Amino acid sequence: DDRSMVGEIGVDHTDPLQRMAEYTAGGDKLHMAYTFDLLSPEHSADYFRQVMTTFKANAGDAWPCWAASNHDVKRSASRWGETEDPNQFPLISMAMLMSLRGSVCLYQGEELGLPEADVPFEDLQDPYGIEFWPEYKGRDGCRTPMVWDGSNGAGFSDAKPWLPVDKRHLPLSVETQEQQNDSTLQRMRQFIKWRQQQPALIQGEMELIEETGEAFVFTRQCDEQSVLVAINMTGEELTVPYSGDVKSVLSGHGFSGRHEGG
Repeated sequence: DDRSMVGEIGVDHTDPLQRMAEYTAGGDKLHMAYTFDLLSPEHSADYFRQVMTTFKANAGDAWPCWAASNHDVKRSASRWGETEDPNQFPLISMAMLMSLRGSVCLYQGEELGLPEADVPFEDLQDPYGIEFWPEYKGRDGCRTPMVWDGSNGAGFSDAKPWLPVDKRHLPLSVETQEQQNDSTLQRMRQFIKWRQQQPALIQGEMELIEETGEAFVFTRQCDEQSVLVAINMTGEELTVPYSGDVKSVLSGHGFSGRHEGG
């Protein structure tokens, strides 16, 4: 049976990761639990290392389900990448997410690199946004319709939807990106297909490499394969110190990088 049970365990608890471990440990409970740690605005390499260290210390062998966006927070392309390259940043942030130990929830539109939508006040539906506008515009900016094509209704509906389509999303529609070989959608598909062929990224254990500055570096290892993952989300070229053996540089994932040394 390939079906899995994933839980969203929200509790008033000072140690949510420990509670998650309680619900997933032993092989007779939930298969995995949804984690909220990467829904923060913080996205530095130091923060990612902190999250992974805390997770391992508190949740042990629990199998997490990671997400960088959902229906309650600003889209990751804007929350993390507001000042970054809109064509490259969504790709590297999602590659980071899908290289972690665990399963992944991609929020609708992340595969297109959609930024947070701009929803006018008169179209708001979220009570929090209506109450606290304009200091807090609510959660509707991440809840707008999926853009399937470039029509006024984005291929989502011919009727007026619950929330309006942001016109900035139309050039990023599925229909448009499917016609572009180097689009975010096509490169995301390429990475996912490549990931499915890497046993270490599917089931391998994860070990952080410390003291790597602004790069987020770790290994994934199983019996069949060992992979060194070096993620650079800065937009600048980085040199990562690493004293371990690197036998070859993997290709086919769609990202650049090189190994210098023996």
